[in-house]
Amino acid sequence: MWRVAFIYHGYFLYLQPNTIILAITPANQDIATSDAIKLAREVDPTGERTWGVLTKLDLMDKGTNAVDVLEGRAYHLKQPWIGVVNRSQADINKNVDMIAARRREREYFATSPDYKHLASRMGSEYLGKMLSKHLETVIKARIPSILSLVNKSIDELENEMNQLGRPIAVDAGAQLYTILELCRAFDRVFKEHLDGGRPGGDRIYGVFDNQFPAALKKLPFDRHLSQQNVRKIVSEADGYQPHLIAPEQGYRRLIESALTYFRGPAENVVDAVHFVLRELVRKSISETQELKRFPTLQAELAAAATEALEKFRDDSRKTALRMVDMEASYLTVDFFRKLPQELDKGGNPSSATTDRYTEGHLRRIGSNVSAYINMVCETLRISIPKAVVHCQVREAKRSLLDHFYTQVGKKEGRQLASLLDEDPALMERRAACAKRLELYKQARDEIDSVAWAR
Repeated sequence: MWRVAFIYHGYFLYLQPNTIILAITPANQDIATSDAIKLAREVDPTGERTWGVLTKLDLMDKGTNAVDVLEGRAYHLKQPWIGVVNRSQADINKNVDMIAARRREREYFATSPDYKHLASRMGSEYLGKMLSKHLETVIKARIPSILSLVNKSIDELENEMNQLGRPIAVDAGAQLYTILELCRAFDRVFKEHLDGGRPGGDRIYGVFDNQFPAALKKLPFDRHLSQQNVRKIVSEADGYQPHLIAPEQGYRRLIESALTYFRGPAENVVDAVHFVLRELVRKSISETQELKRFPTLQAELAAAATEALEKFRDDSRKTALRMVDMEASYLTVDFFRKLPQELDKGGNPSSATTDRYTEGHLRRIGSNVSAYINMVCETLRISIPKAVVHCQVREAKRSLLDHFYTQVGKKEGRQLASLLDEDPALMERRAACAKRLELYKQARDEIDSVAWAR
């Protein structure tokens, strides 16, 4: 903004770097010693902003004039010197109005022998016109930079408005639409985490590729298939009747009891994926910019998503455990048919009966059961992650908010409005921002009109 500063008798009334300076000097004073000119030269050495104003021309001694000054010969300025004749103290005391004073001023210059040739560019009215014209010229020259600054401010305010969000409509239908749009925005972010657009889904793969196999390797099958435990289980299965060729009931009991160990890792996989999904829900809510305005909706959304994930976890746990139980319910017969018959070199089956508890015999049983358990372990290592993805991850992507949508659709206007409550401070900030934005846009339109008028 440009302002006018008056330097009168050596005093600055107002001064900034973009100020037009009026160096006011009485005509009956030596220009060379004028404090106003000296000070103006200090702050405006090039003279671009300085206008020389001579007052009290009518009070000069007879036979003297200020023509040399007014014509720029006594002291040169880039802007012209302008002489003025203001009201005297007597005129002020007599309440002479400004209209009459300006008329007298015009008459003075028009009839003065010394200044009538300069009358067209003397007087307070001419000074005002020249200052206005100069100010207009300066402003027009600076229009591009001013317009750039205004446009930058508009962009910043519009970005802030986008972050704050638009005001919420009072209509129930519009409110429902807003809630659903916010839910869809959250759902997009959540799916991006799962599908790899954002980090998070890789943690689920880590459960399948690292945690689950590591847990399977730690299962105590070595202790379960130790000779001592094999002997105990086989002998209990035989009862008083020794087995003839192979201890089938012993095999079954060893395998079935070993397979129960898989239930723990299967449940742990389900819980680990559930934990990751809950963390991704929390993270997705915090990353959905539009939701930050509505803490109540955030809480409701988080509760609904958590409830859905718990249902998916329950279904996944049932499926995973059912897969383990299926392995224990029906053993693969072909696997054992391929095992070598436990006969002695002479082919006498009674030998196996006699030596049924020898170390070699127990070792072969443990080895055969271990091979079968390893086969089942490999099957479950592949199938349980598939079940978890099917029951938890896929369902979370497909129907995480289905129940929430149903519940929201049943709500009435006041209940919908309660989900879209905002912080009063945020509402005040948005209103202030909108007001400033409107003022800047009006300023831009006005500047554009001036620019086109050039």
